[in-house]
Amino acid sequence: MFRDIERVLIDRDRIAERVGEIADRLAADLRRELAAEGAGEEEHRVVFIPIMTGSIVFVSDLIRRLPMKLSMQLVTVSSYPGETMESKGAHLRGELPAALEGKHIVLVDDILDSGRTLHLVRSLVMERSPASVRTVVLLDKKARREAPIEPDYFGFDIPDEFVVGYGLDYNGYYRNLPDIGTLNPEAAIGSPSGSGGGASG
Repeated sequence: MFRDIERVLIDRDRIAERVGEIADRLAADLRRELAAEGAGEEEHRVVFIPIMTGSIVFVSDLIRRLPMKLSMQLVTVSSYPGETMESKGAHLRGELPAALEGKHIVLVDDILDSGRTLHLVRSLVMERSPASVRTVVLLDKKARREAPIEPDYFGFDIPDEFVVGYGLDYNGYYRNLPDIGTLNPEAAIGSPSGSGGGASG
């Protein structure tokens, strides 16, 4: 089924373990902040905003490890249109979630490379006067950073290679690969080497 995968960089067991670690730390930080405000976990104060579509698998696993009340509102940002591995810039598609004032926002993305996507969404969310904004990414590709942003929580540092799996795609495929890996050259015809990875940046 996945004969196009050249090699596995991060296997499913390592991913599951790391997602659990991120969830534990995030839950502890959110509880501490809510307690400092005198707010209980039952108050509707924590809002997850996953950046679709690449983060869909990651955020699904992450929120199931969080034993606390939260809501989720989606946002879609396009940055890899068509059959390409080069980022074309971040563009918000549709409306930003409303009613974020006074809430604790958790932005979730699959991969942070150029930083343009997360920087754009974070800037727009900050304009809505939230109580706090945290950023969570599964993969951090520091070599390609262009925007002034670093994640508050991340799963793995990765080299400057295009990766697929666990929600990340190439031309809409490979999101259902449970591991994270690289493509055979034949599967990425015409793609430049050392490009991004997944559907966000």
